[in-house]
Amino acid sequence: MTDDQILSLVDRATDEFRGELVELESAIGMLLIGRQYGWRVILLVHSPATVRKYLKILGLKHLREALPEVGVLAHRSNAWRLVDGTQNFWKAVRGQLSGVRSGKADTPPR
Repeated sequence: MTDDQILSLVDRATDEFRGELVELESAIGMLLIGRQYGWRVILLVHSPATVRKYLKILGLKHLREALPEVGVLAHRSNAWRLVDGTQNFWKAVRGQLSGVRSGKADTPPR
């Protein structure tokens, strides 16, 4: 999605939203952070139930509709660095690998 499309989506979701504003704020935050980190990192940070809730708030069916698979800042995600280049991504998303789900981001070691 382009920046204008993202902004239109956020405006529409905000206009149509009824409920706790903190949930709307979190859904928008997930979308905006996901632009830089990608949908794979988002799936490693949030539980599947949380992603589904945020997608519903945003009026999306899949993160792939709006976000790159791997964003330019994905390498800063600790969770992504643990699964990048392995076949464990979907196991980590399903919670079958302990210690992977993490929202921590930092500058990776050089």
